[in-house]
Amino acid sequence: MNYSFRLKYPNLDKTSLIYFTASFKNEGKTFVYSTGEKIHPKDWDFENKRPANLSGRKKDAELRRAIEIQLSRYSNFYIELISRYKTINEKLTIEMTKEEFNIEFKKVSKNASDFFKVYELFLQDKRDDNTDQANTLTTIRRYEYNKTLLEDFQAHKSYNLRFNTINKEFYNAFISYSVEVKKHSANTLSRNIGLFKTFMNWAISHKFTYNDEFRQFKNIKRFKTDEVALTKEQVDEIYQFDLKKNDKLIRVRDLFVFGCSTGMRYSNYSKVKKNDIVDDFINVIDVKDRSKSLSIPLNRYSREILEKYDYRLPKISNQKFNDYLKELFEAMEYNHIVKKTMRYGNDIIETESAFSDRISSHTARRSFITIMKNEGVPDKVIMSYTGHKSIEVFNNYYRPNQDQQINFMNNVWK
Repeated sequence: MNYSFRLKYPNLDKTSLIYFTASFKNEGKTFVYSTGEKIHPKDWDFENKRPANLSGRKKDAELRRAIEIQLSRYSNFYIELISRYKTINEKLTIEMTKEEFNIEFKKVSKNASDFFKVYELFLQDKRDDNTDQANTLTTIRRYEYNKTLLEDFQAHKSYNLRFNTINKEFYNAFISYSVEVKKHSANTLSRNIGLFKTFMNWAISHKFTYNDEFRQFKNIKRFKTDEVALTKEQVDEIYQFDLKKNDKLIRVRDLFVFGCSTGMRYSNYSKVKKNDIVDDFINVIDVKDRSKSLSIPLNRYSREILEKYDYRLPKISNQKFNDYLKELFEAMEYNHIVKKTMRYGNDIIETESAFSDRISSHTARRSFITIMKNEGVPDKVIMSYTGHKSIEVFNNYYRPNQDQQINFMNNVWK
């Protein structure tokens, strides 16, 4: 696409506006945009299509040099614009060019659809990028949820989200919405702010915005919540409980105990098959981080469950599995009330709920780590099973209950 500059009135003896022009052959049209700069035709180089007589120290020459600098801004921006759209493999149109020029030179804000359109480009970039091991399916789903969260926030606040409105006022309103309306914990809020900053950094690097006020947003301190973990005795009770031929809950129970006895995430342990078993070890690639290879020895529980299903474990979606787990624990009358400590903003709040409502697929992994640590298994050994690389993240899974705390205290202070 060729670009140039021309005068609005090249043949009149008076100052004329200077237009930026670019040919769009695919549309059969020419993009014409007023630079707002003016010059007399006698001071215009019609061959090079630039101000003439730039040398010298006269006041008029200085004015022409200032015009030359301004025109360079237009040509440089246009070249940058073409490069940007090539990067995202999108065809640049006259309408898009006009909008981008208005944003750059007239400071016209992008509308809400542009903000979320850019977010969708960001998502597609993450989905297509196979070179970055951080772009796992779980992470991409979190980015997708964050987009939905921002759309919900926009609807709730009844205003259009734009790049130029990403400021301290937005940050405070978003925090308030997440805590008061969505009831997000500090950990969820911290993660979502981090994901949002990743998107904004991407938008800046791809030149969709130059607004970097988000870099001043304070990080939310993560908070260790009181998520439950089962004891070895409770896992045994679940495994031996008579479910009276309720095939659905039996399959759910077996899958859950398999997770408790292997320490894998549900996305891993729900997909184990026969060819993953080699020399009495489960050998799989971690679904969340494909750079990790997990190798977990079979034990009595995991072997029995695999053999029961002829190494083809039941297929249940994670959402349905979590729903069915609540049914399972309600059937076992695990309905006693337990407290949960959460941080909302700067306040620590205690909530109460039934034990069965606190169980999820991830409880199995947390229970495995807690049981193994309580039995004195070294952290490094357990981490070799779970795939954890960070001791800090690993320790967040440890949940000793009150009975265990009492036993530890009594064993030391006999």
